[in-house]
Amino acid sequence: MKTKKLVVMSMFVALAVAGSAFVSFPAGIARAYPIQHAINVIAAVLFGPIPAVTIAFVTGVVRVLTGTGSLLAFPGGMIGALLAGLLYKMSGRIGLAAAGEIIGTGIIASLIAVPYAKLLMGTETAALFFMPPFLVSSISGAILGVVLVYRLEKTKAKELLY
Repeated sequence: MKTKKLVVMSMFVALAVAGSAFVSFPAGIARAYPIQHAINVIAAVLFGPIPAVTIAFVTGVVRVLTGTGSLLAFPGGMIGALLAGLLYKMSGRIGLAAAGEIIGTGIIASLIAVPYAKLLMGTETAALFFMPPFLVSSISGAILGVVLVYRLEKTKAKELLY
């Protein structure tokens, strides 16, 4: 892996961690943290599925270790990043990367979060408990990510990475 790519991936982790500390809004019973989801879409488009998942995983580790996130950061971030990366890789369409983030985080991860929360956090909730805040967070973040990817494409920033 190229050094430049690792540096940019590390910067994305830093942006996601800092963004989660400063950018959030109420989403029902929880708070929405859209920056992680925007980073997932951008990373999926720029780097593909594996680096996007790596960025989401490292972001989750840093957030848990610093007390700015919960264990739900792992399924929430990683599943969305994976699906966003796979859909973009197969289609080349930024909109499908955003859809992958929304489906991966907002639907799949919110359902996986129920047994995950029970097993690792000792919390029992209904099957659809996590879906509204996960959807609000992933939709708002995916939209932000798409806007930023289009801006990056206009400035030809993607070419500077390779």
